[in-house]
Amino acid sequence: MGFEPPQRLIRTLGETFGDATAAEWLGELPGLADQALGHASLETERVMAPGGRSSLVVLVRRSDSTPAALKIAPPFARPDLERDALAHWNGWGAVQLLDGAGEGALVLERLHPEVSLRSLPEAKALLEAAGTVRKLWVEPPAAHGFETVAERTARQAAAMVPHRSGAATAELTTAALAAREELVAGDAETLLLHGNFRQGKVLAGDRAPWLAVGPEPLVGERAYDLARLVRDRVEDLVAASSGASAARRRVNRLADSLDVDRERLRGWTLFRAVESGTRALTAGRRQDAELLLEFASWL
Repeated sequence: MGFEPPQRLIRTLGETFGDATAAEWLGELPGLADQALGHASLETERVMAPGGRSSLVVLVRRSDSTPAALKIAPPFARPDLERDALAHWNGWGAVQLLDGAGEGALVLERLHPEVSLRSLPEAKALLEAAGTVRKLWVEPPAAHGFETVAERTARQAAAMVPHRSGAATAELTTAALAAREELVAGDAETLLLHGNFRQGKVLAGDRAPWLAVGPEPLVGERAYDLARLVRDRVEDLVAASSGASAARRRVNRLADSLDVDRERLRGWTLFRAVESGTRALTAGRRQDAELLLEFASWL
């Protein structure tokens, strides 16, 4: 299969896992794609672009001509955990796992990749997002291999520590790290979470109106999973004169609609926004960082 990996995939893998590690896997990707297509007897239609941030997504047809999507991710992105989560949800609120296609490859039901919740007006998008994510919060399977919220955020917190000494980031980073310490000390829920839930991760489907895709699954409390959704369309919030009050209202509205503690949601929203902002700074994405840190300052 001859193709050029989407630029977003190249950029994000390099930023997240290091350029050398990313380049090695990307060099193997054409062979991996051919292997997966042959293993599952799939016929290629086209590569999705810009596609995923940590995986190649190819629109395909199965041997019976039904449409599907082939997703190929590097082992360091843990596609095995995504497979396990999708298998456990079994299509309830999430894309259906149809088959494996070899190591690191998943065959998924075909959704409408160009139509996400971001295509809806904000109020309607948040309502549909809340209804979707609620379905995903179930008991994890026995003897699962998912990490906990405390484990994942401990790694993230360690990477944030240098930003406590930066003139522009010290106050927010200190507050975010303190919020995390308090939150993990009191975390009692152990539900299966999507891990990266936002409007762009919910696509239109045929079997159901909206289905979640691209989980980075872990176990823990619902407030953590909801926190990334709070800052959706952050560029619109920052551009609005009432952005700060709108952000706080969104925290309260989402918390109340899903029976989540407001303060815990506010705390996780702060931590996740600052973590993303400081990571963007480290990667040289200054404009993204400024948006995220301004948003975080309102909380």
